[in-house]
Amino acid sequence: MPSKGTLEATCWLTRWADLPSEHWYPGNTHIHYNELEDRPEERLRLDPEVNDLSVTAVSRITRGEIPYAINRFPVGFMTDYSTTHRQVDCGEESRHNAEHGGGYGHVMLLNIQNLIEPVSRGDLVGGTDPDYPPLCFACDEAHTQGGLVIWCHNGRGMEVPVAASLGKLHAFNLFDPAWKELEYDIWYRLLNCGIRLPASTGSDWYVCSNNRVYVQTDDDFTYASWIDGLRRGRTFITNGPALFLEVDGQQPGGAIDAGNRRAAIRVEWRSFFPLDRIEVVRDGAVIHRQSLHTTGERREGELRLDTDVSEDGWLAARLYSARRDSFAQPLFAHTSPVYIGSGLPPAKVGAAARLFAEAVAGSAGLIERHYRFATEEQRREVVHLFREGGKVYEQLGASAGAAARKSR
Repeated sequence: MPSKGTLEATCWLTRWADLPSEHWYPGNTHIHYNELEDRPEERLRLDPEVNDLSVTAVSRITRGEIPYAINRFPVGFMTDYSTTHRQVDCGEESRHNAEHGGGYGHVMLLNIQNLIEPVSRGDLVGGTDPDYPPLCFACDEAHTQGGLVIWCHNGRGMEVPVAASLGKLHAFNLFDPAWKELEYDIWYRLLNCGIRLPASTGSDWYVCSNNRVYVQTDDDFTYASWIDGLRRGRTFITNGPALFLEVDGQQPGGAIDAGNRRAAIRVEWRSFFPLDRIEVVRDGAVIHRQSLHTTGERREGELRLDTDVSEDGWLAARLYSARRDSFAQPLFAHTSPVYIGSGLPPAKVGAAARLFAEAVAGSAGLIERHYRFATEEQRREVVHLFREGGKVYEQLGASAGAAARKSR
């Protein structure tokens, strides 16, 4: 071989899966560009193609006077950056941090028409800025604009159980972007309270992980059909592997009747990297685990089993692998639930409801004692909101307790 020169070679690439051909479309619901990004327009044109995203949702963000590059874009569907197969939207992340209790939390507002003020409140603005308004008010305004409301940062924030119980949320982002298995617990407990929250995900700063939510649509792909599929819970989240679930023919977001019988479960998986285990989850507990270390189905396969559905609840599937992707994250995937009856599992709802009722009561007390407001009327307004959310869990807990005593 000469020491210098040019060598040309042709490499033929084959996809290991083509999910859009099966009406499953990937999206990233949580992306920002920071103040150091000097070419955000070019980046936004490249990100959907480079990361193979059908939906790319960037969001306005505010923290003090930091000139985030993402804030150069106006809120709304971004026609100049979208194509038939790559849809780009600019929403906002409505946020609150506080010294005491960590703050209300962060929520993503997508598919909105106008910026909802304030984007941030409390310590994110300044040391004397009021802890007002609550995030539920931003959720309400997003609803009036036809927007999609997704809780993000994995349940951190005092307001998530309030917003969830009062019907303010459409979906729940997990792993934005860090891998923390324990964050499933918050989502599982909300599901155990009968709150139907589809799984979603994103990467937060830039596309700094391969996290994406796949959404199934009935018709040809559009942003509207994708948003509709996410609202309906027809999703799975992943940083690589594909994961599919059917229960008596119903896919995630669907429901089956409870009854004195058994339901057929089918789980299918595909992956570029080897996988370690597949699990079926019922009401937050693993009811079946299959290790893939000793089988020939480490990259793809199918699992069939049946389970008793005499009681209400929910079923989902998840998978893991110690193999890490190009972002050095362990591989994961999780489907949204298929619901059994009302979706309220009799054996689990009481404990979950009592936990949230106690948490919300503690948050209301913290707001009364320590949070900053321009007027006492604002304080009373926020405390009242939290107590109204807490009542939902108190009533659920009381009903569950009464039912348990009656069955003895």
